[in-house]
Amino acid sequence: MYMFDNRISVENREILEKYLNGYEYKTSGLSFSAQYMWRESNAFSWDMFGEYMCISGVSHLELEEGIILPFMFPPLTCTGEYDKDALRETIFLAKEYFEKKGHPFSLRLVPFHLVEIIKEAVPEIRWEDDRPNYDYIYLTQDLIDLKGRNYHGKKNHLNYFKKTYEYEYEELTSDKADECMQFIAEFNARKDVPEHEMELLKMEEEAMEDVFRNLEAVGYSAGAIRIDGKIEALAVGGQLGGNTITEHVEKANVNFRGLYQAINNEFCKHVASRAKYINREEDMGIPNLRKAKLSYHPCKLLEKYIGVFR
Repeated sequence: MYMFDNRISVENREILEKYLNGYEYKTSGLSFSAQYMWRESNAFSWDMFGEYMCISGVSHLELEEGIILPFMFPPLTCTGEYDKDALRETIFLAKEYFEKKGHPFSLRLVPFHLVEIIKEAVPEIRWEDDRPNYDYIYLTQDLIDLKGRNYHGKKNHLNYFKKTYEYEYEELTSDKADECMQFIAEFNARKDVPEHEMELLKMEEEAMEDVFRNLEAVGYSAGAIRIDGKIEALAVGGQLGGNTITEHVEKANVNFRGLYQAINNEFCKHVASRAKYINREEDMGIPNLRKAKLSYHPCKLLEKYIGVFR
């Protein structure tokens, strides 16, 4: 269900990044690496309405209820600023476009710092808290050092892993795509999760194959841990603004105690020079995922909201 005419591609990366990087959005979905990774599964597409770029997609968080509806990200500026009248014009043009196509209009994944800007331009919009889509943001150095009582358990697992296993961390390149996909397939085969969560995993698996074959072209940061020469954990991320890396994917073979802590630790070490913060994305309302993300003690939860017309 692609709403707009233009698709997310390597060929239009330059124009997309002009707007995605035109303001400190801070939210994981508004980076080229995220847009590219999920472009097919979330049907991302874009167009210009007035002065701003608009990106549309579909949400799959309601898969359990069988609901898939198109939505729009907040309009994107390339100047670092928003003009109230121009923003109002863009939102109403987009709303008219959605309604002509027979769909209700909504803004989703709107970071809290944009809500007030949009409120001033379009007070007719009503806002709802979107807790499943809050981003988890961490200080990179915290995830490297694992200091203090909060990280005592993580540190113990990491130390056990380092003492028990011979391993190596390597930066991933696209020529390792087949090997990475073998790991992803084996990882998913071990999962025992509800049907709607498995649907999400399968969509992710399809997205990951494209990602691994285009690591350099899109500019991903990616690394893996090998044990006895075989990939047993990997992580993939992308640049978000000037001082953040979003970690899109982190997976590890749970048969190796401490491997999750190790891949997280190594990935952070290797991106630390260009990332004061690590954004580990949202928990999608999945209880175990929320527990895991909170256990690393984020320095901030980036609140996001849904906007609908009254």
